[in-house]
Amino acid sequence: MRREGKILAPGGHGVSHADATIRLTTAQAIVRYLAAQFIEIDDRETLICGGGFGIFGHGNVPCLGEALYDHRDVLPLYRGQNEQSMGFAAAGYAKYHLRQRFMFCTASAGPGTANLLTSSALAHANRLPMLMLCGDTFITRLPDPVLQQLEHFGNPTLGVNDAFRAVTRFWDRITHPAQIIQSLPAALATMLDPADCGPAFIGLPQDVQGWVYDYPLSFFDRRVHRIRRMAPDTFEVAAAAALLKSAERPAIIAGGGVQYARAVAELTAFAEAHDIPVMETIAGRANMVATHPLNTGPVGVTGSDSANWLAERADVILSVGSRLQDFTTGSWTAFAKDAKIISLNAARHDAGKHMSQPVVGDAKLGLTALGQAMDGYRAPAGWTKSAQAERGKWDDYVAENVKPGNRPNSYAQAIGTVNALCEPRDRVVAAAGGLPAEVTANWRTLDIGTVDVEFGFSCMGYEISGAWGARIAQSEVEPGADTIVFIGDGSYLLMNSDIYSSVLTRKKLIILVLDNGGFAVINKLQNNTGNESFNNLIADCPTVPEAFGVDFEAHARAMGAHAVTVDNPAELGAAFTAAKARDETSVIVMNVDAYEGWTTEGHTWWEVGTPGISEHEKVRAAHDDWESSRTKQRRGV
Repeated sequence: MRREGKILAPGGHGVSHADATIRLTTAQAIVRYLAAQFIEIDDRETLICGGGFGIFGHGNVPCLGEALYDHRDVLPLYRGQNEQSMGFAAAGYAKYHLRQRFMFCTASAGPGTANLLTSSALAHANRLPMLMLCGDTFITRLPDPVLQQLEHFGNPTLGVNDAFRAVTRFWDRITHPAQIIQSLPAALATMLDPADCGPAFIGLPQDVQGWVYDYPLSFFDRRVHRIRRMAPDTFEVAAAAALLKSAERPAIIAGGGVQYARAVAELTAFAEAHDIPVMETIAGRANMVATHPLNTGPVGVTGSDSANWLAERADVILSVGSRLQDFTTGSWTAFAKDAKIISLNAARHDAGKHMSQPVVGDAKLGLTALGQAMDGYRAPAGWTKSAQAERGKWDDYVAENVKPGNRPNSYAQAIGTVNALCEPRDRVVAAAGGLPAEVTANWRTLDIGTVDVEFGFSCMGYEISGAWGARIAQSEVEPGADTIVFIGDGSYLLMNSDIYSSVLTRKKLIILVLDNGGFAVINKLQNNTGNESFNNLIADCPTVPEAFGVDFEAHARAMGAHAVTVDNPAELGAAFTAAKARDETSVIVMNVDAYEGWTTEGHTWWEVGTPGISEHEKVRAAHDDWESSRTKQRRGV
């Protein structure tokens, strides 16, 4: 029996709202709580949770499924095709909403939940909120061992769900219905925290989901949340400002945290006020449009000659909202060894990397405070002018690199063709493989926050699923824009089922499948390290008697998408224009060259493990060449 509102006590006395209770199952209480949590964004209040992705099974359908059914109009549930892809979609949704909103994922006990491990790791590496509500074995243990249970003979409490401890920011297993009164707010606080943001996991044993408890009615009161902004310490700001004002060759690294802090305007104003050139990380692409005079381009392993020129010569570098991973730092060879680094970051862990001068705090507040402390300072005009000249050279290189007909079909040509036909608010999505590097180097940003290149976890399979989640978010805010996916044949074969999801849910995607006959970028790395082509391109697999290509067009059509195959960039442009005019998901397939199509400029050194001893002369030579660049590597913690 449910009891809510004003309740009469046994003696007939009135009971205040604070003392009133409502009897619910654990699952019903979880869903009711989520449906009452709002967030203020741009002076508007909206649900924090945009709904969820779910595949039902014996670990979540009878109880959680019942609760979600009763809230299906408030928390829409999208039926996934694979649990891992559901997690990728949730990550794409959260990234589009700049971590201010999230989706939940629900999976059954056992392999369904285990499939979420990779996507949870992706969300963890990229600092993205995602809530996982996953089935678990029975707390009573009366029916043990149950279907899909892993038994650990010396520890009956250990199970598959414990594996998520390594890839989540918050982890809990509910063993009594009352526990969610503490657990849910704690999970939500983690997902909304600028420093600790990441995935939250709540294990829901099958019996506990259906257990009943008298919950305080006040627990389900409508609550409006706001993202915390931490003001930086005044001493850290002063130290950073003094260091930056001493610079003769200052530079800024703009990371993804700039967008998450909604500090793009402050970053631009700071750079313009002090005439400091800006480099973008992969996550920070689209912090500035390509034509901004202080945007020197992407930095690092998949960067630009112009930004890497800047990084190598800068004496003081202000990093804003970046975790400074190896693709940004060239495995810490991209900067001069004596360069001073200031790191403005909401996360203390990131702010102190490699002996940086930390400024722990919000990017918007931190840039404002730094700007006030640096009043009157401007970078030497000759330095900024040189950086702009280098960017001009890089723009000329990209213009030639993306030009059709300059060599066999290439990723760069496809990127340039699509880039020229996009609207400013169209969103481009890529992940892992060779395309993230090619998009990062060759894409010219048309508007702020329109590029999603997943290289934080470098996870193949994110492209289509992440784009589906992004399109769900995009359709809530700017339905007239398109979500465009660049994907290679290897990633397509790994995970493509959300083409069907996008068709079913009428969330239009434009998907460019660029087929180079296998895992060509890893084949390139294999060759660059002196190794022979082996088991990456389909033609080089020793267990394949006769290689043949997949009919990606027919496959996409089978999932309900409009699909065509084109032979060259000109045909690609025509097909892309037609796809933009349609209101349905389109897949465009084009073959690209596996060897001659790569962007050859803009790369810093990247540390990979090479054999210290080998019978092959080319491998030994490559090892010696690779190790020769280690002398530039910055040492530090």
